[in-house]
Amino acid sequence: MAKAKILVVDDEEIVLKSCRKILESGGHQVYTALSGQEVFDLLEKEPVDIIFTDMKMPAIDGIEVLERVKEKYPDILVVMITGYSTVQSAVQAMKLGAFDYIPKPFTPGEVLTVVENALGKKSNVDDICPE
Repeated sequence: MAKAKILVVDDEEIVLKSCRKILESGGHQVYTALSGQEVFDLLEKEPVDIIFTDMKMPAIDGIEVLERVKEKYPDILVVMITGYSTVQSAVQAMKLGAFDYIPKPFTPGEVLTVVENALGKKSNVDDICPE
């Protein structure tokens, strides 16, 4: 499996630590951010392939992160994670361009499967539209 640069955004340190552990076990390079603002500061310096973002965060929430990333960095795949999973929030996120949606609590297998699917989609897009 290809290795990805992945940014995890959540206002809970424990979620960042567990996601880092899961993703690094899959051989991926992991960055973390505790707020939506940190996402954009980091993306100015470091391109990433995938962003996992919590939906509920103070100031800039996950939906705003999704919208701004899709506008400025359309090639980055965004996966929403939330402890407040509803069909409505999932549909809203997907309509706005989220690649996938994972309710908390999630298993390491769920996270790694989403990454695998995302990398599969990215490689298919790259095959069709080489840079």
